[in-house]
Amino acid sequence: MRTRFAPSPTGSLHVGGLRTALFSYLLAKKHGGTFILRIEDTDQAREVQGASEHFVRMLTWAGMPPDEGVMLDEAGTLIEKGEHGPYFQSARLTKYHAAVETLLKNGHAYHCFCTAERLDAMRQRQQAEKRAPMYDRLCTHLPKDEVQKKIEAGEKYVIRLKVPDENIVFSDEIYGKLSFKAHTIDDQVLLKSDGFPTYHLAHVVDDHDMRIDCVIRGEEWLPSLPKHLILWKCFGWDVPKYAHVPLILNSDRSKLSKRQGDVSVEAYVEKGYLPETLVNFLALLGWNPGTEQEVFSLPDLVNAFSLDRVQKSGAIFDLQKLSWLQGQWMRKIPLDAFVARIRPSVEEHYPESKDDPNFIKKAALIQERVTFFAEAPEMLLYFYREPSVDMEIVASKKQKIEKSDVPKIVEFLKKTLEQIPDNAWSTEAVQAALEAQIPDSGFKKGQILWPLRAILTGREYSPGAYEVTGLLGKEISLKRLKANR
Repeated sequence: MRTRFAPSPTGSLHVGGLRTALFSYLLAKKHGGTFILRIEDTDQAREVQGASEHFVRMLTWAGMPPDEGVMLDEAGTLIEKGEHGPYFQSARLTKYHAAVETLLKNGHAYHCFCTAERLDAMRQRQQAEKRAPMYDRLCTHLPKDEVQKKIEAGEKYVIRLKVPDENIVFSDEIYGKLSFKAHTIDDQVLLKSDGFPTYHLAHVVDDHDMRIDCVIRGEEWLPSLPKHLILWKCFGWDVPKYAHVPLILNSDRSKLSKRQGDVSVEAYVEKGYLPETLVNFLALLGWNPGTEQEVFSLPDLVNAFSLDRVQKSGAIFDLQKLSWLQGQWMRKIPLDAFVARIRPSVEEHYPESKDDPNFIKKAALIQERVTFFAEAPEMLLYFYREPSVDMEIVASKKQKIEKSDVPKIVEFLKKTLEQIPDNAWSTEAVQAALEAQIPDSGFKKGQILWPLRAILTGREYSPGAYEVTGLLGKEISLKRLKANR
């Protein structure tokens, strides 16, 4: 199974593009095949410098480096690897010109000399008559000698596909059986006046040469599918499978766009999303695993993926689901790896943390709560800096704690914790001492532990009271209690 991802280097990689690449990658790997990266750089005017390198970096970040085609070497330089190149379309012009000559020779294409002004006027007239804008085939009637004279005279022209008068029926891997009426198919431009091919010609030639077995792309290409099927037939080549994936939508079901949020993969990388998170999330946009499982690693996805479970309707880009998955994947990171990721930024904020023998234990406490690595310094602040305590948080209505209760609770905490020997201080010792005395305190367990945690951390939400007290140590814990009687 050979699949490909073929982006145009006109900007950053769109999340929809990464999902298309992901589905192509999964299908190839599911069948032990090859995932190819091709760069469709025929639109020279819109090309963005460095975009091709960016695509490779983003695919590699996501865990899907190409097996063939365009990739980066160890020095970060773009290279091409494979037997079916070149893999940049701009380097394949001779192949497209040869293909066009074949079509012209066999009567499947023709020269069109119509000016932009004439084409604009034609479209305006058709729109006024409420007809679909289509080329009126004026140039199909030009005699061969007149065509030659125009070419020799230097008149600009394009090459158009001559659509046959026959309906098209095809079975898409996602949409199933599709039918297209011949009179609705336009004589598409195949070769532009600058000698560069359009997507319609180039992708057919490339996918044939590169032996692509299945073309996975967005549903916006469905209207163009009959033109491509005609080309495959005109060349006499075997048609690959086509699978058109649904659009990614905003919450209001409009097409995902920059106006309503970030759409580039890079934006999510910069925000700190894990590659596992984004890949997992994008896989579930339009694909139903058929089970209740929601957390999938890339190998899990390879095993479970199939095109027959890709839906036809658009998929909502749910940021809450994305954040939830980020939390799930944060919890899966081995503790030593988590510590290594957060330690540099924590040490930058709190230099003393470098020599903290309990740093790993403190990191373990916040891993259950962190969504992004960048949150770690703020979440660990109360271990290294005196927190600001809000009595409105300490005296919790939810816990039925009145402000008048706080001094009594703090006094109980202070006396109980003072009894723990310095050399025996630990999370377990704190828990044992408090739970032994709470029944005789006149307060419920929650009424004791809530103020303890709130005073020590300054937070309404934080790790458990026993763990925080144990890791802060006896001296700091008592000092903060005494300061907030």
